[in-house]
Amino acid sequence: MGLNCGIVGLPNVGKSTIFSALTSAPAEAANYPFCTIEPNVGIVAVPDPRLKKIAEFIPPQKLVPASMEIVDIAGLVRGASKGEGRGNQFLANIRETDLIIHVVRCFDDPDIVHVENRIDPAGDIETINIELALADLKTVETRLQKNDKSVRANVPEAKAIHPVLEGLRDHLNQGLPARTYPLEPDQAAALKDLMLMTGKKTLYVCNVDESGLDKMNDYVKTVRSIAAKEKCDVIVICGKLEAEIAALETLQDRQDFLEAAGLKESGLDQLVRGCYHTLGLRTYFTAGETEVRAWTFHEGDKAPAAAGVIHSDFEKGFIKAEVYHFDDLVNYKSEAEIKAKGKLRIEGKEYQVKDGDIMHFRFNV
Repeated sequence: MGLNCGIVGLPNVGKSTIFSALTSAPAEAANYPFCTIEPNVGIVAVPDPRLKKIAEFIPPQKLVPASMEIVDIAGLVRGASKGEGRGNQFLANIRETDLIIHVVRCFDDPDIVHVENRIDPAGDIETINIELALADLKTVETRLQKNDKSVRANVPEAKAIHPVLEGLRDHLNQGLPARTYPLEPDQAAALKDLMLMTGKKTLYVCNVDESGLDKMNDYVKTVRSIAAKEKCDVIVICGKLEAEIAALETLQDRQDFLEAAGLKESGLDQLVRGCYHTLGLRTYFTAGETEVRAWTFHEGDKAPAAAGVIHSDFEKGFIKAEVYHFDDLVNYKSEAEIKAKGKLRIEGKEYQVKDGDIMHFRFNV
């Protein structure tokens, strides 16, 4: 399953620092390094300690974590919706993402100039939301014009969606994101092809200085308040510190640094997991002598859809799945003992996959 997350923010808020740290940090599995595939695109491994734990009981030739693509999107300036700065590129890149990682500056530093000469998280968020809303407004207005013709032709679907489009237009006209406009599931499905940028899931990242990690400063409180109204998650990290951690050569050096700083894990690990949580993604595993691998699926997926993440043939020809849970492996230490205790299950097409399941699929094409 391809997962694409775009890092956005005003210039000099620390998004490129965070992107660089994400794409240069050492991977948890040696055979799957973090790597940059283009100057502004990188692939990062999803941290999951369960992967190594599984390998303790089922030793493989290699470990393969789940991964996600991170795009460092061009810095936004006021007027981007009209093409100012690199606005056209910025907007085009956002449309291609599954999730927006919105980095907000939450620290004071006179040596780092703010593009608008003030530190104002609420204003920064508003600037981006307005620019995206204005671009989405153009999209909705274009759809309304087309829909008007269908309404005049007495097309029932067009008549039903027309007031929804009008309400959404008015909402966006206030500079408000589409994700805060109430839509019924069928309405959302009818408008999905609009690919509204402000309708995308968003994760706010408060970039603080080192002193801001152990306390919630006023800037962070502001972001949390805005995020709560939008029903978005918030992660607080120190981009400068994360860059220092990422620059360390070995995982052990990285762990020692975290312990010395009084941290249990890096902010970047929290960020990647935050992306998964925001998108409603979960992980199942396959395990054998060749490899132990993590696979990403959507919460609520049934067994055939989860199998399709590996290959479309697995979904098309799905017969059944042998399933046990990660916790079973930890408790009983081996697949043989899991079978002996009756914890290995045979599940069919209606089985709803759970986070932490270890699965073996049977299929026929």
